[in-house]
Amino acid sequence: MINKSHKIQFTINFYSTMEPRLQAADLGFFSALAMAGSLSAAAREMRITTAAVSKRLSQMEARLGLPLVNRTTRRMSLTVEGETVLRHARSILAEMADLEQQLGASRSTPSGLLRVNATLGFGRSHIGPLISRFVQHYPQVDAQLQLSADPPSLTDDAFDVCIRFGPPPDTRVIARKIADNQRLLCASPAYVALHGEPKTPADLAQHNFISIRQGGEAYGVIKLAKGRQGQAETVKTRGNLTTNDGSIAVQWALDGHGILLRAEWDIRHHLAQGQLLQLMPQFHTPDADIYAIYPAQHKSAARVRAFVDFVAEAFKPAFNDPKRSMVLMGR
Repeated sequence: MINKSHKIQFTINFYSTMEPRLQAADLGFFSALAMAGSLSAAAREMRITTAAVSKRLSQMEARLGLPLVNRTTRRMSLTVEGETVLRHARSILAEMADLEQQLGASRSTPSGLLRVNATLGFGRSHIGPLISRFVQHYPQVDAQLQLSADPPSLTDDAFDVCIRFGPPPDTRVIARKIADNQRLLCASPAYVALHGEPKTPADLAQHNFISIRQGGEAYGVIKLAKGRQGQAETVKTRGNLTTNDGSIAVQWALDGHGILLRAEWDIRHHLAQGQLLQLMPQFHTPDADIYAIYPAQHKSAARVRAFVDFVAEAFKPAFNDPKRSMVLMGR
């Protein structure tokens, strides 16, 4: 007959020595690994060897009894179970960061991990430098910036703040407009001198058009309206140069290859210097105002509020620039 007290003691000892299959540190490790995209990139981010990353991942998979990553020589992809772990890890890490901040002695001081996503060109030229200044103001914030051509899903909690052009289609997130922005037709003075300047949307069919393929935008089609209240007209364009990178498209326009439709913020300095000319200024494209987008559950986080305020403040001078209209004309 088994003594009841011995049985209870055995049960306590058994569970106290069991190692949990998923540890808290695993969540941060796996989230960082998924964002890096490969074992070697993750090793560089974590400042450890690739072998150490591989070993830790193998130990994590062994404890769970499931493969989380499909490994190849050059790339890796997550299994279905890996995607599930990543989704929950990101959510838990975000909640832990918010909890830590709320329980801190000074809730008004931004601290913790700030994950930012932005478009390639705008993120490189504007958001990257702003983050540099932001962390100088708030050294307790750890910032991660990821640039992408296509906007990420706004509901999977992969980022705290996304900087995007145009309001989001998803009403479950918060969108704050931080700057006006419009897309402008432009070309180099050399191109205009050689091929002439289009005056109407129909004239564009006679010109070489530099196209950018990004996101879900229609390729080879633009919309123009005469005046801001005018009826939009769909215009088909043609050209021999296409890219998914805005900076390359701008360089092609500077080289005189054709007409380009590009965001004001990306070509403003070229217009000011006379390197590009704005074409057909009486016609307008749909607004592409700049928004800071973030999940509703992060609105109380001091680091998110401070960063969005910081970005909005940085763009304020542009609203009151008296030279802006002259610059946009490129004359």
